[in-house]
Amino acid sequence: MYFDRQKLEELEDKALAPYAVRSKDSKGRAYLDTEPDYRTAFQRDRDRILHTTAFRRLEYKTQVFINFEGDYFRTRLTHTLEVAQIGQTLARALGANEDLVETICLAHDLGHSPFGHSGEVALARLMKDYGGFDHNKQSLRIVTELEQRYPEFPGLNLTWEVREGMVKHESEYDISDARAYDPNLRGNLETQICNVADEMAYTSHDLDDGLRSGMITPQMLAGIELWQVLAETSNWHAPQLEDLERHRMIRQLVGLMVTDMIEATDKRLKDSAVKSPLDIQKLKINVIGYSEDAQRRNRELKDFLYANMYNHYRVVRMAVKAERVITDLFNAYKAEPAILPDSVQTFIDKRGLERTICDYIAGMTDRFAIEEHQKLFNPLEKP
Repeated sequence: MYFDRQKLEELEDKALAPYAVRSKDSKGRAYLDTEPDYRTAFQRDRDRILHTTAFRRLEYKTQVFINFEGDYFRTRLTHTLEVAQIGQTLARALGANEDLVETICLAHDLGHSPFGHSGEVALARLMKDYGGFDHNKQSLRIVTELEQRYPEFPGLNLTWEVREGMVKHESEYDISDARAYDPNLRGNLETQICNVADEMAYTSHDLDDGLRSGMITPQMLAGIELWQVLAETSNWHAPQLEDLERHRMIRQLVGLMVTDMIEATDKRLKDSAVKSPLDIQKLKINVIGYSEDAQRRNRELKDFLYANMYNHYRVVRMAVKAERVITDLFNAYKAEPAILPDSVQTFIDKRGLERTICDYIAGMTDRFAIEEHQKLFNPLEKP
């Protein structure tokens, strides 16, 4: 049986909760674009994101550990895939639009610079007099301007809902600037799901990577309530944490967070009596979130990670190196634009020198940035 777009939209309409966003109700695209016969608008957006250069580069961009520190640590790509998986699980359980959630999740980190948060801080400092830099805005620039794949329009020509979800992506470290996307309305449920899925993913996998790297030990976690719950439910009391035990406890951590999030959100949805996506966007608070007890436990674990992992001397040393690499590259390109590739120089007149340099550096992988630094500053390296 052939399921055309109309049939898929009908199935979607029947399966989703009344407060979920329907692809058939999309506000559309910025440029005239024919829709495919066998995919919904959000499914097409997802596919367009997957085929971008920016998405492929996430494989070699830092989460916490630099790519060459070990191939078993998370990268921006593996983080993005974990966010999408958690987001889809939440969406399915809450009756939200899985396709829209997956698409926003896959796009949310496209604009990240090399070297993770350290790279973003460096670029933001260098660009403070030239319009600034943050990865949320850069992600939107990528899908609306920088990815050149269609002769009819710039960027990917994604639907309003995906672009709005990207703009209203927020976490503890990211504050959205939604002036062009109904700033008085909060993100819809699908966007809110992406936000919490992001935080769930980095909390759980940073703990996993921290334990694997040895920066964090089980003994250091003694007294952390959420860790104690995991140890008790796993019946783990040994002095050493074997790999299989660690895998099991991280799975249980994600399971605990997801279960609490679904149950607490379901209660808020019922209490708020929302009947449409707009009802959710007009609420005074985000409808998705943990229970009070789980929020407290999660906060304690995040504070522990911040103090013991993100401020670990190995991470701080890499942050210092990242600052130096990005600063050196930016200043070298600015002092002599002729050393930029010809394909990059062509954008200077349109975008300005500093923004062109910023776009170029932000698109680099960790490895490429390090190699470029070697070529420019190591006299023994071939240019």
